[in-house]
Amino acid sequence: MSEIDRLYRYKTLLSHRRALPREDILAALEISPATFKRDIAKLRDRLGTPIVFDRDLGGYRLDTPQDATELPGFWFTQDEILALMTIQSMIEQLDPGLLGPELKPLRKRLDDMLTHQGLDPQQLTQRVRAMSAGKRRLPLAAFETIAKATFERKQIQVKHHNRLTGETLERTLSPQQLIHYRDNWYVDAWCHLRKGVRSFSVDAIETTQILETPAKDIDLVAMRQQLDAGYGIFAGAPKDWAELKFSPMRAGWVKHEIWHAQQQGQLHADGSYTLRVPYADERELAGDILRFGSDVEVMAPTSLRQHVTTQAQQLVRLYQ
Repeated sequence: MSEIDRLYRYKTLLSHRRALPREDILAALEISPATFKRDIAKLRDRLGTPIVFDRDLGGYRLDTPQDATELPGFWFTQDEILALMTIQSMIEQLDPGLLGPELKPLRKRLDDMLTHQGLDPQQLTQRVRAMSAGKRRLPLAAFETIAKATFERKQIQVKHHNRLTGETLERTLSPQQLIHYRDNWYVDAWCHLRKGVRSFSVDAIETTQILETPAKDIDLVAMRQQLDAGYGIFAGAPKDWAELKFSPMRAGWVKHEIWHAQQQGQLHADGSYTLRVPYADERELAGDILRFGSDVEVMAPTSLRQHVTTQAQQLVRLYQ
């Protein structure tokens, strides 16, 4: 048992008892009085543990106010600390500055605990690398305001820019959930202007203001069923199923990929692979098909095959 795991055991021992005699702690942890003395000193002085000896009860207990919450990173095992370090490192690399002020106290505590174990936190974080492709600049102020409104269940006034039409409109939204999709952040919200659920790219929101009006709550299960029915970021009831046949060279990768929660796949004797996915809008799906070049063929429906053909012909003309 590592030292940090042993220190974690103190919480387990003292959480469910009013006080525990030293002899019981020594027996439970299988440690010597000298080790116990060192543990108590570390818990109190280095980790700020409110552990006290209660003379009336004849044992050690946690002197924690009833309304206090456990401090982040305080009662984590070494494996849990490493997992948290990995998650935080990924967040910092995917979106630098995101939740930085909120996570800084936790990061310092994790660093201190790992350093105490003889591990180098900087070396550990350098062993985790998150790479992005096509990530757009995230306006942190807008993200934090939207996240706050989402969690506090408040409406927000936003100015949103539609990249397709070039139009910028003010809208009142009731945010329902934040989505991190393909390296970018979206907010699924009830749009009071359009009277329906819409997905908005956070980086396309120019201004935000939290209102005092409570957000309109939408059943999350029903909303997710509606949004997830289509392919990718485009919501809506599926209008058709795409049948895609991949070459044997690409089948080894594609058969392990998840394109849609309801996808269907079949591996053929010649090594090729057929993938079927539902879609409501062909734009994102067509882009995913085209990135495979000649290693995929649209077998059905005819409308999707024609759409991809048109896109491919335009690409050829561009390079002629």
